[in-house]
Amino acid sequence: MTPKKRQQLLSLKDFLDEKVAAYNRPHFIELDPISIPHRFKRKQDIEIAGLMAAVLAWGQRVTVINKTNEFLSFMGNTPHEFILNHSLTDLKPFEKFKHRTFNSTDALYFIAALKKIYQQYSSLEEAFVVEKNAQNVEAGLVHFHHLFFSLTDFPSRTKKHVSTPERKSACKRLNMYLRWMVRQDKSGVDFGIWKKISPSQLICPLDVHVERVARKLKLIQRKQADWQTAVELTNHLKVLNVHDPVVYDFALFGLGVAEKF
Repeated sequence: MTPKKRQQLLSLKDFLDEKVAAYNRPHFIELDPISIPHRFKRKQDIEIAGLMAAVLAWGQRVTVINKTNEFLSFMGNTPHEFILNHSLTDLKPFEKFKHRTFNSTDALYFIAALKKIYQQYSSLEEAFVVEKNAQNVEAGLVHFHHLFFSLTDFPSRTKKHVSTPERKSACKRLNMYLRWMVRQDKSGVDFGIWKKISPSQLICPLDVHVERVARKLKLIQRKQADWQTAVELTNHLKVLNVHDPVVYDFALFGLGVAEKF
């Protein structure tokens, strides 16, 4: 990175810090899918509720929240206990579940895959864990993808709902999920219940709003919206905050959605 580029990035810091302070607040929770895991207290319930809210985060946020609540209601709002101890009869309601392209086949496979993972690990954190000296969470996302689809005869259609850097995906929903689980600060929006991944290893979720604002601020130069572009954005954000670059997701998303920047 050239000194000129670094100085250009640093010139954005005060502006973006101000926007982080505006949007990284408890009132952000209510209208966002992160409100779903905030309904729960137990670590494993937060993990499962958060994962489903992130995976189903397509379309209007109100609809995402309603559909995720519906999904969890089929689990009796005790997701971890349900995953481990459900019967075949308990799965019946999921046969009618649908949100966008996520249907009953996907729902039933998610339940089966999560059961296998929780039979192996006490927390989903272990399915994403990366080496302490790893630059970012790429290896953790790849490991999770392989583990998730390690059941025999998994439905190929479900793969589109669990992204991986191996397919050059920006993995925006899973990176959002990791932000929720890993980041922690005084605002209380993100949970910070996972300690084996450092906030400095997170990758900024590259949704359409964040991408649009980042391009206007010249935080992105690559034309694609793929994994390398998400890494490029995050590396530029590290100039502003090396320990917690993804905190600027609040600023970029807020600028894009609330301010139509």
